[in-house]
Amino acid sequence: MTSATQAPQTGAGTAHPDHLGHVIFIAAAAAMGGFLFGYDSSVINGAVEAIRDRYDVGSAALAQVIAVALIGCAIGAATAGRIADRIGRIRCMQIAAVLFTISAVGSALPFALWDLAFWRIVGGFAIGMASVIGPAYIAEVAPPAYRGRLGSFQQAAIVVGIAVSQLVNWGLLNAAGGNQRGTLMGLEAWQVMLGVMVVPAVLYGMLSFAIPESPRFLLSVGKRDRARRILAEVEGKDVDLDARVAEIEHAMSSEHKSTFKDLLGGGFFFKPIVWVGIGLSVFQQFVGINVAFYYSSTLWQSVGVDPADSFFYSFTTSIINIVGTVIAMIFVDRVGRKPLALIGSIGMAVGLALEAWAFSSHLVDGRLPATQGWVALIAAHVFVLFFALSWGVVVWVMLGEMFPNRIRAAALGVAAAAQWIANWAITASFPSLADWNLSGTYVIYTVFAALSVPFVLKFVKETKGKSLEEMG
Repeated sequence: MTSATQAPQTGAGTAHPDHLGHVIFIAAAAAMGGFLFGYDSSVINGAVEAIRDRYDVGSAALAQVIAVALIGCAIGAATAGRIADRIGRIRCMQIAAVLFTISAVGSALPFALWDLAFWRIVGGFAIGMASVIGPAYIAEVAPPAYRGRLGSFQQAAIVVGIAVSQLVNWGLLNAAGGNQRGTLMGLEAWQVMLGVMVVPAVLYGMLSFAIPESPRFLLSVGKRDRARRILAEVEGKDVDLDARVAEIEHAMSSEHKSTFKDLLGGGFFFKPIVWVGIGLSVFQQFVGINVAFYYSSTLWQSVGVDPADSFFYSFTTSIINIVGTVIAMIFVDRVGRKPLALIGSIGMAVGLALEAWAFSSHLVDGRLPATQGWVALIAAHVFVLFFALSWGVVVWVMLGEMFPNRIRAAALGVAAAAQWIANWAITASFPSLADWNLSGTYVIYTVFAALSVPFVLKFVKETKGKSLEEMG
């Protein structure tokens, strides 16, 4: 899918105040895809142990059921752009909403482990679509003066979706008497947890009928009059619509469609800048962040925490994730991308090292000793905070900025694919690694957090304050 046009030189830099509220609604509606991205990614956290018990599966098989959604994510992300260019951004959102709904119903009513895995893949495909279509649509519809702030809606919606899923899981667990397999609404509690996603999925689909198609897409299919009407709707009638249409059409005609071949070169297959992008993506995942969102309830229960308390800690971790994301959004343009990444790396390494130390203690009556238990709990929140205020936001900002114009789209695609693969590797390996040695697993994550410091210092260049054209 083609990128959004650059801010125009005249006329379109501001939106009429009367239109801003409508534009905010449009961006928020599109960001519901991000909310579902976060919700669907992390809601499985509340069902892991119940799935293990109901289907009597080992850690390796369980991990594949949890991680298999990431295969769908990768496929959805890879194909969403082409789908959106063929049938439009709004139709793409509606397809994603239908897939989210089907996945929620199927995951709530599985008759075997294999079909639960299948519905997870369907949901993953929807996540992949939402991860691409939301930011692209917002960038294409938002007035240039507000594009950055409206674009941040997607990341904010993702972290809110994660938090809400953990809050809902905690509430449902308590309603079921603290038993993940307890009866609730005629089903087991974990099934209801997975099924509740029907509500935001249907809302997303309904909202997609209330927002306009992207003017850029409409121009690409020759619907100039409709594109003009929507530009007037989102940017105000004071804007020179003829000039805006001409500007977008010129940008579209002059765009270079980057391909995989454009990335080749250098002594190690890809150009060096592409490897830096891949490195950022891999380090972002190899610190083990998604263990906190996919397995935290299981993790706390494994060291003796009561299930209801473990669900509550998963929720508080998600709140810390929101706080950290807000901090990053405030400071990423003030402090810079590279300093934030370094601060985050150091903070994550400290938090992970403390978790590794705490988990190295022998359990007493099935629980960590009090000191180690509190250290583990606080350190887990410290780790998530430092990730969220740095790598959680900075990596996506840098991947959008660091590549030369000629290869940006293709390079971003490769880096994103590397991120999904790394995410899958961590998600699929954690249960077996934890069975082997929980403390040793966190030592591995600590090492990657520490190694990210010299990586950033040596290979990553600051992009703050530079135009996309300055990237080469």
